[in-house]
Amino acid sequence: MKHYSKHLLSYYFIIFFLFQFVSVGYAQQPFISARINQYDTNQYNLLIHQQKTFINKKETFVQAKNSLWKVVVQKKDATGLNKFEDYTITFICTNGSINNASVSVDFDFNQWKEKNYVLFPAAVYNGNRYAWRRLRYSPKLHDIKDIGINKPIIINDVPKLSENGGVSRIQERSGSMSTPAMGFADSSSKKGYWIISDQGNKWGDYGMDVAENKTRTTATFSITSPVVREQFLYKFCDARTASWDLPANFKKGDSVVISFSLFPFNAPNTQALFNKFVEIRKHTTNQKGFKNSLSYSECMQTLEEKYNKQNFVEQHGYYAIGMRENFLQDWQIGWTGGMITTYPLLFAGSKTTQERVIKNFNWLFPNGISPSGFYWDAGQKGTEWIGGDIRNMHTKNWHLIRKSGDAVWYIIKQFMLMDQQQIEVKTRWKEGNKKVCDAFVQLWNKYHQIGQFVDGQTGEIVVGGSTSGGIVPAGLALASVYYKDSTYLNTAIAIANYYNQQFVEKGISCGGPGDALQNFDSESAYALVESFVTLYEITKDKQWLTIAENAAKQFITWVVSYNYKYNDTTAFAKANIHTIGGVYANIQNKHSAPGICTASGIGLLKLFRYTNNRLYLDVLQDMAHHITQYLPHPKKPLGNTPFGWVSERVNMTDWEGPQSIGYILPISTWAETSLMLTTVEIPGIYIDAKKSLVTAFDNVNVAIIANTATELVVEISNPTPTDAHIRVFEDKNTNSIWGENTLYNGQKVYVAAGKTTVLRCKK
Repeated sequence: MKHYSKHLLSYYFIIFFLFQFVSVGYAQQPFISARINQYDTNQYNLLIHQQKTFINKKETFVQAKNSLWKVVVQKKDATGLNKFEDYTITFICTNGSINNASVSVDFDFNQWKEKNYVLFPAAVYNGNRYAWRRLRYSPKLHDIKDIGINKPIIINDVPKLSENGGVSRIQERSGSMSTPAMGFADSSSKKGYWIISDQGNKWGDYGMDVAENKTRTTATFSITSPVVREQFLYKFCDARTASWDLPANFKKGDSVVISFSLFPFNAPNTQALFNKFVEIRKHTTNQKGFKNSLSYSECMQTLEEKYNKQNFVEQHGYYAIGMRENFLQDWQIGWTGGMITTYPLLFAGSKTTQERVIKNFNWLFPNGISPSGFYWDAGQKGTEWIGGDIRNMHTKNWHLIRKSGDAVWYIIKQFMLMDQQQIEVKTRWKEGNKKVCDAFVQLWNKYHQIGQFVDGQTGEIVVGGSTSGGIVPAGLALASVYYKDSTYLNTAIAIANYYNQQFVEKGISCGGPGDALQNFDSESAYALVESFVTLYEITKDKQWLTIAENAAKQFITWVVSYNYKYNDTTAFAKANIHTIGGVYANIQNKHSAPGICTASGIGLLKLFRYTNNRLYLDVLQDMAHHITQYLPHPKKPLGNTPFGWVSERVNMTDWEGPQSIGYILPISTWAETSLMLTTVEIPGIYIDAKKSLVTAFDNVNVAIIANTATELVVEISNPTPTDAHIRVFEDKNTNSIWGENTLYNGQKVYVAAGKTTVLRCKK
C-alpha cells in the first residue's frame, strides 16, 4: 500500500504541474529532471553511465553507481505580465563517491517539432540547422555545386542541429554565449520558452546543450556542471575536436548548485523570441556595473598618434589597415578599416592628420575602383590592387560586397564633413564614389539581390544571398541626398525590403565577415539597424522604425549582458576586465570583441530618440563604456600589448584552445577604428533636460544635483587617470533628425583627471 501511495503521489505531482502550466495558456511545459553522469576520460568523455530522475518534489534522492545524491529544489514564482520561475537546484553527495562525473538539470520538451526556431544568443540561430562544410580558416566555398547566385545558406562546421537526419545535438559552454541562455519558438503552438542561467558556479562554467531524438518529437535542453562536452567540442572551424573537458571527482559532502530561470511566452512569430530575450537578458547576478578606464578624448589622441606613426604609408599617402604584415593588414576598402578609418581621423584629427586623409582620397581615386565598378577589395604596397582573397586562387577576384557598401556610406559622410570643414571635395572623388553607387543599382536591377561576393572584374554575383551588404541601403539612401538622385533611394528601399522579408523576418543575418562563409554574425545584424534607421531619417516613413526595432533586438543578442568571471590566473582577471557590452563576432569566430566590426553603434542612439525605448540607450551605453578597456596606454598598460594597439579578442570561451579564455592577443586590429568611431559619433554625455535624463557614454560619472522647472544641474567627475574633453549633447528636440556629423563643432566640457565640474542645462 505504501509503494502504491508513493507512485500515486508522483503522478499527482506530474498532473499538478501540467495543469498549473496549461491553466495559464502556455504549451510545451518541460519535464524537469536531475541527472548524474559518469564519463570514460580515456574515450574523450564518452558517457558510460547516467541516472536520471524526474524532479517532482522539494527533495529527491538519486543513486548513481557508488554514490547517493540528495537533490534539493528551491523555486520562486513570479506572476503577471512577465511570468517566470526561478530555480536553485542543489545536488548533495550524501554517501559514497563517483569519479569523472558531472550533474545535470534536463528540460524535456515532448511536443517538439523540428521546425522550431532554436536560439542560443551569439552562438545558435535557428538551430544553426543549415547546410555546412568543414573548411579551415579562412573558409571560402570551393565546390562548384555550392557556388552560385541562388544557393542556400552554407555555414562552417560549428555546433548545430542536423538539417538532414542523424544525430542532432549542440554542446556549448555558458561563456560561448552573450547571455547564458537557451530559447525556442514553436511556430505551431505559437508559444515559446527561455531558459536563462548564470555563468556557472564554484565548479566553473556550465555546459548548455540541446539534443533532439531520432524522430525529432522530443528535445532535451540541459545545464551541466561542471561543463563536460561528450567526446567532441568546437575549436576554430571544427566541431569534431576531441573533448578536453575535465569531469569532477565527487565524494561525500560535495555539492553542486545549478540556478536558472524559466520564461514561457507567447510567440506569434519568430521575432517574439528576440523580443522576449531583450526583456530578460540581464536576469543574471553578475552585474557589477561600469569600469572607468580612459577618457574618449585620450583614446582618440592616442590612436591618432598611433595611426600617424605606424599606419600611414608616406610613400603613397594612405592609412594602412594594420602593420602591413600581409595584404589584408595593408589595405582593405571596408570591413576592417580603410575608408572607415579615415572618417574619425578627419573628424577629430589635427591639421596634419586631415591633410593625410586628403592624401588618402587622392591616392584612392580613381585607381581604387575595379573594372566591375565596385571598389577594389584590397591592396598592398601602395600600387597593387587586389580583387579578393589571393590565398585561394579561385577567389582572387571575389569582392566582399559589404566592403563597397562600407566605403560608400563612410565616404559620403566624409564628403558632408568636408563641406562643414570647408575642405574641397574634388570632382574625381565624387564621380568615383558615384560610379560605385551606380554599380549597386545595376547589380540590384540585374539580380534583385546584391549577394555576398561579386566578381571584381565583371561585377557578376559569384556567391549570392546573405545580408553581407546590410549597410548598402544606408549608403545609397545617403547618396540620394548627396547626389540628389532619387534612383539611389528607390534602390535602397528595394534592397532593404528584400533584407527584411528574406532575413529579418526569419530571425537571421549572415555574410558580413569575409572570413566566415555565411555563418550568422553581429556585423551584418548591426548594419541592417543602421540602414533601416537611415531610411526612416530620409523618408520619414515610420515603417522603417518598426523594422529597425526588430533588427535591433536581433542585434542585441550578440551583445554581452553580464560580467564574465575569469579564472584569477588569467590576464583579463588581473586587468579586471568587465565584459558587459562586448559584441560577439559570429558563430564561427566565437570571441567577444571591443565594439562592432566596424561601427560606433550610433544607430541605437538614433533609434532611442525616435522610439523613446530606453533599451537601445542602455545597450549602447554598455558597448560604448566597455570599449575603452582594451586600449593599452602608458597610464593603463594591458599585458605586453604595445600602446595604441587594440586587439579584437575578448575570449569568454575556449574556441581557440583550453588556455585561450581570458588571454591577451597583442595584435593591432579593426577594433582601433571602432573605438575611434565611438569617440566621435557617440556623445560623451547625452542630456535631455526636459526629461531629466543624463547618460554618460564616456568614462566619467554623472549625477543630477539640482532639478528645477527651468534648469537641470549635472555634476561631472572624471575618475580616470587622463584628462577628458567631453563631447556633450543637449537634446533640445528629440523629434528632430539626428543625421550625420551631429557632434562636429558641438559643445565640449573639460574635466581634468580626478576632478569634478558642474554643468547647467536649461530646460
